[in-house]
Amino acid sequence: MTTLEQTAGEEVTLFVARRVDRGHEQEFERWARAILGAAAAHPGNLGTGLLRPSAPGEPWHLLLHFRDADAFRAWQLSPARAACFARADGHHVEVARRELHGMEGWFATTPAGARSAPPPRWKMTIASTLAIAPLTLTTNLLLTPHLTALPVTLRTLLLAPLISALMTYVALPATTTALRRWLFPR
Repeated sequence: MTTLEQTAGEEVTLFVARRVDRGHEQEFERWARAILGAAAAHPGNLGTGLLRPSAPGEPWHLLLHFRDADAFRAWQLSPARAACFARADGHHVEVARRELHGMEGWFATTPAGARSAPPPRWKMTIASTLAIAPLTLTTNLLLTPHLTALPVTLRTLLLAPLISALMTYVALPATTTALRRWLFPR
């Protein structure tokens, strides 16, 4: 496992599992939304997420994504985070925590990745390439010919969010599902 000092320039994704006492799920969800809202407003935060349990009694998962180790560290030490924990009702407890650096965060948000340690970087590179290549090829064949009148910078600014969204929500989940035994061997 790498330390924050070794990965100072990389994005940091915090993946936390919390077990909630039965009957206190609504209170926990309010607390979770409050802490995720505070994290989202924190400088350097790139996004948050709350994943409900897959079955009753299973843990809830919170994801917090930060620009770099400094932003993550500042959040961990922030008064806003401390205030949220001071308001916790005692009916939930952390049962797992992982700090993921760089591309590891992308793989942790897939079902297989949520249950496993991140794959080696060389495997993440291959899987990402297999996901990105068809998107880039399709974009170049279908969209770029219709955008040739636009300056290259504007064309790129239009296509980058499209490719990024397709990568995040379609291509990478499909690729990690197809390669899950190779990426996350038991």
